[in-house]
Amino acid sequence: METPKNSFKQKALAQETSYGIWNGLVDTVTAEIIAGAGFDWILVDGEHAPFDLRTIQLQLQTIAAYNVQVVVRPPVGDTVLIKQLMDIGVQSLLVPMVETAAQATQLVKAMRYPPEGVRGVGTALARASKWNRTNNYFRDANNEMCLICQIESVEGIKNLDAILAVEGVDGVFIGPADLGASMGYLGKPSHPDVKAAVVKAIKTIIAAGKTAGTLAVNQELVNFYKNAGANMFGVGVDTLLMAKATKELAELYKPELKNNQSNTKY
Repeated sequence: METPKNSFKQKALAQETSYGIWNGLVDTVTAEIIAGAGFDWILVDGEHAPFDLRTIQLQLQTIAAYNVQVVVRPPVGDTVLIKQLMDIGVQSLLVPMVETAAQATQLVKAMRYPPEGVRGVGTALARASKWNRTNNYFRDANNEMCLICQIESVEGIKNLDAILAVEGVDGVFIGPADLGASMGYLGKPSHPDVKAAVVKAIKTIIAAGKTAGTLAVNQELVNFYKNAGANMFGVGVDTLLMAKATKELAELYKPELKNNQSNTKY
């Protein structure tokens, strides 16, 4: 058997448009439901959802039966944690809170075997290499790793050009909620100033030949950022979809609940 080709990376390198969904419900049945929906990718969110290494592996095993790519967001861009994620079979990472080129450089190295990187060699214990049953894994693995840096602070925006210049960074994903908070607009990711900052970043990313992504969970925002040049969209979150659907069903029978609205709009 051969090392799996990373079609998510191929699309990112070609700047092809893709649509994905956030997976925050730590359950394999949920993973199957969203895996069969037709999205291009699923983001397993290890930053804000209560995933750990074992439950991420379970999601990978479950989703593998479906024609959809998996991207994992770790809680932090830690070299040791990235080694473990690579070994359980993760090929694409979206790493949060990247703020400097030095940080991005270390992330690239963490995802690759020497001499290009510092990934530890432990394929006998690794699902990624099918426990040494994969032919030429050492030869092919580095080329199939995809790194999307998530920029979500004023500091990250300031260093965007330097981050984009790091070889091995395949794309940059702008997080409007945290960026807005960093700009002084906590809970207002659609504030005009935040949207303007995201648009400016998107144009810079695309001009650098990288994939430009963002989270936009309504069609108006998706179209707005698509017109700005973005090509990687997180268009839904499983928890929000369930929360919205169940609330609407309850409101159908209990109209008084309609006054209980969230102020956060993405």
